[in-house]
Amino acid sequence: MPLHLIKLCVGCDSVRDLEDWIKQKLKDKRKRGEKPEHIHRTRMVPKRADELIDGGSLFWVIRGEVMCRQRIRAVRPFRDKDGVGRCGLVLDPKVVLVTPRPYRAFQGWRYLQAADAPRDLEKAAPGAAAMPEKMRRELRELGLM
Repeated sequence: MPLHLIKLCVGCDSVRDLEDWIKQKLKDKRKRGEKPEHIHRTRMVPKRADELIDGGSLFWVIRGEVMCRQRIRAVRPFRDKDGVGRCGLVLDPKVVLVTPRPYRAFQGWRYLQAADAPRDLEKAAPGAAAMPEKMRRELRELGLM
């Protein structure tokens, strides 16, 4: 059973912001002649990396709710220019919407067991992914979704 990570998506107000940011980063890498991989850098290296790359995803908390996920392709430890150990999480650039769930703020990332992970939105509520994010949020606040 895969293991997941959950992390705050700092600086993004919507899933669209995250998607636009990913597209821009990949475009910039192509321009520089670099391999167009989406890599999210973190301070800590997950000790359970083998479980993460065996079907795990990084779930993003946006504006207080788990909103989406990206598949984890690889975990690459490295040292920065100051010699400090860091980690690059190589993520699939495709962002998958999930059934939103409130989540309080925290620092860093946390492990998320597969049984506790939100379901993909398209499987839980077919057609809901096509709605604008603002509308989905309002419907949830009204208890209609």
